[in-house]
Amino acid sequence: MAKKTRKKDLLTLGWREWVSLPDLGLDKIKAKVDTGARTSALHAFEVRQLDVDGRRCVEFKMHPRQRDNETVIVCRADVIDERVVRDSGGHAEKRWVIETPVTLGDHTWPIEMTLTSRDDMLFRMLLGRTAIRKRAVVDPARSYLVGAKPEES
Repeated sequence: MAKKTRKKDLLTLGWREWVSLPDLGLDKIKAKVDTGARTSALHAFEVRQLDVDGRRCVEFKMHPRQRDNETVIVCRADVIDERVVRDSGGHAEKRWVIETPVTLGDHTWPIEMTLTSRDDMLFRMLLGRTAIRKRAVVDPARSYLVGAKPEES
């Protein structure tokens, strides 16, 4: 029988949190915690498919900070899938899906994330409900409950 998760054992997240994606070289990125989004999404542009040691990978660029389209980080990740995803406006888009560890405070676990252009969005990352399922609850009235806000951001 599966072990039931008790609410007191769950992290409490605010509606936005500072997260790290260490395998992608992103030590801090502001994420909107979005329980309305099934899958997490990360800003990406100039995405190109690669074959690395027989593995299908993608290399992409991203702007890690809000309102800053000049700072560019190049990331690489293994592809686990391609999926058609509908955005909040109902528009369908085929997206690459990667799996990467996410770190919130002292907690790290793997999540699936789609890659899409979020240049027009306030947040470069959405942390969707499957990423936090059985791990966290969300207090929509509060922000930055897990990790301290970086000084220079």
